Amino acid sequence: MGGFSLHAGVAVRANQHSKRERLCRYIARPALSEQRLSLTAAGKVRYQLKMPWRNGTTHVVYEPLDFLAKLAALVPRPRVNLTRYHGVFAPNSAQRALVTPAGRGKGRAQSAKAEARTPAEWHSAMTWAQRLKRVFGIDIKTCTACGGTLSIIACIEDPAVIKAILAHLADKVRAVQPRLPPGRAPPAFS
Repeated sequence: MGGFSLHAGVAVRANQHSKRERLCRYIARPALSEQRLSLTAAGKVRYQLKMPWRNGTTHVVYEPLDFLAKLAALVPRPRVNLTRYHGVFAPNSAQRALVTPAGRGKGRAQSAKAEARTPAEWHSAMTWAQRLKRVFGIDIKTCTACGGTLSIIACIEDPAVIKAILAHLADKVRAVQPRLPPGRAPPAFS
């Protein structure tokens, strides 16, 4: 319908374990059937088609590198959504917040705190501090010495300013280190 192929006639109840397993196996099946794949005596890859083509072709034969190129074309690019949602589950649907467990979507209830956010905050799902904590376990909002709450006051990106700050800190560390008296020889006995 409308250029999309949708089959929503399969339903599985919570207690139908075998039916759920069969559906999961169907969804997770590989792109190619290994049973129809074979090598010829000449070392070429032969794949038996599930249904004959209009011209009567039942098998396709490739050089091994050509076959690998065809397989590589089936691999999706990284970080690309493979599932596209339409209708009420579409990202911009006004009713999405009503049907998703997280309540995300354009139709979610607007709170006073949410209205006070800037446009940049509206578009970001998480702050960098939240991302660092979630991915790397680094909590930059908590002081390691006292456990108090820290706040970010600036983000310095200019390399010249960064070098000046680090040079100043290095000078400060050198100034704090204790100065020992100059070395001397042991006393001479006569």
